[in-house]
Amino acid sequence: MTVNTVPDYSAIKAKQNAAWSSGDYAIVGTTLQIVGENLAEELDLRSDQAVLDVAAGNGNFTLAAARRWADVTSTDYVASLLLRGKERADTERLSVEFQVADAEDLPFADASFDVVASTFGVMFAPNQVKAASEMVRVCRSGGKIGLANWTPDSFIGALFKVIGRYLPPPVGLASPALWGTRSRLDELFGHASTDIHIRPRSFAFRYRSVEHWLEVFRDFYGPTHKAFAALDPEKSASLTEDLKDLIGRNNVADDGTMVVPSEYLEVVITRR
Repeated sequence: MTVNTVPDYSAIKAKQNAAWSSGDYAIVGTTLQIVGENLAEELDLRSDQAVLDVAAGNGNFTLAAARRWADVTSTDYVASLLLRGKERADTERLSVEFQVADAEDLPFADASFDVVASTFGVMFAPNQVKAASEMVRVCRSGGKIGLANWTPDSFIGALFKVIGRYLPPPVGLASPALWGTRSRLDELFGHASTDIHIRPRSFAFRYRSVEHWLEVFRDFYGPTHKAFAALDPEKSASLTEDLKDLIGRNNVADDGTMVVPSEYLEVVITRR
């Protein structure tokens, strides 16, 4: 994708770090554990493989890989999220190496890993081309790159569009949801792969009620937490109503609870 304005990636990254460090993403992240487990199975992980989790957050794929006895390195540029992952690994007595690292500048040698993966993480890196090239660089020839990426038309894709109406993204910044399209994946990885296998999946956000979801995402999910903190009371109330409307149009529960499916792409790329 070509843009006319080159974003200030360093400034954007600093703001993103602050956003994901706010609240406590792990409260939301743990609900997504099944995505990591499914990706681990789709990658057909083996116990003797060196595995890297990029933008690991609180470690859903990290734990899934470690449960399969892989040699796992878990990375993120938000140290507090890695700490949550370490707490989980320690509780399960899983052996994992945790390391603060930027997805756009991974501190590892070329071809260091058999499997490089990211679930709803690397897609938020501001410089998409650099992040993809780093995943390719550290993956050995014949190895696998695994991804779980929200699609543009998913519930989360729509969520970010709603937030963007109140807090527009930086000019020239490509949408993270492009990682959830075949065309963008071909652009980012086609030159370095022998195969890109894509499987559409759906994750259901299950909460006690719409109000419960709003409370959790307002308090703990970095992007919405920062959005509400930046808005005055009137705009905050307006954002709340827009989010309720979004959920109302997607909620499949009829018992007062919230069950909202959100499409994502499960991707397995074979490194050339």
